[in-house]
Amino acid sequence: MERGAIPLDACPGGLDLRSTLESGQSYHWRREDGRMYENAPDGRYYTIVDGEFLRVRQAEAALEWEATTDAEPYLRELLRLDDDLDAIVANGPDDPLLREAYAAHRGLRIVDDPAFPCLISFICSAQMRVSRIHGMQVTLAERFGTTHEIEGETYHAFPTPEQLAGASVEELRECSLGYRAPYVKETAEMVAEGEAHPEEALGMDYEDARESLTRFVGVGNKVADCVLLFSLGYLEAVPLDTWIRSAIEDHFPDCDRGSYAATSRAIRERLGGEYAGYAQTYVFHHLRTAGTAEAP
Repeated sequence: MERGAIPLDACPGGLDLRSTLESGQSYHWRREDGRMYENAPDGRYYTIVDGEFLRVRQAEAALEWEATTDAEPYLRELLRLDDDLDAIVANGPDDPLLREAYAAHRGLRIVDDPAFPCLISFICSAQMRVSRIHGMQVTLAERFGTTHEIEGETYHAFPTPEQLAGASVEELRECSLGYRAPYVKETAEMVAEGEAHPEEALGMDYEDARESLTRFVGVGNKVADCVLLFSLGYLEAVPLDTWIRSAIEDHFPDCDRGSYAATSRAIRERLGGEYAGYAQTYVFHHLRTAGTAEAP
């Protein structure tokens, strides 16, 4: 295992690792103590990307890591450590709700997850608490993913498209996917057979990219926006989930234009355009966790 540290003062605007990894953006990092979404401090988190095991913890002045490779390039990409959070906040709209959310969760960063795991996790997200979505992804990894033995411990990578495509709908239902099971299987088959891949949206204009992702079974506009924001680098994307629709109703009612497309355009403009997804992520996490460790 290799070891290293990334000074937090080398991450413009700082880092709040727990808020970043437990804010409902990524379901492919896990806490070693199993306490995801319990508002517990001092966690060590791990993931497996490209067959490489990465484990991190936030110390007072650095992000410390252990890995089967040099983890710094991975972590800079996966956690978007080079994003200048102070500049993003300063260039955004001056709004009371945003000021409150930024102050409460300073250092929260948008993740850059691998595209296929991100797609599957948000297909599973409909009408689910974040802890339940995370639990589904853990179960899929343990049931179908490749096993890695690291320092005497067993870890599981998220399944490849081929591994998930090879599972039966009934086997997927046994992972608590319910009606989402056929969506996951059919989407995995599309990717495994080369019919489509979420990364094909890269480089398209934003709304064309969102439309491209709705080709996958079980993917509507909201899920597509999540994949664009949390995997494909479209930082203007604002997924219109329950929490953001509530924020629109209570704080930005003039942005409700009836249809998803029109409301999406209005709230993106209101939240700052190019980096509206950052504002969305802070608001989502702030509203969801206000006063509780886990909201329904």
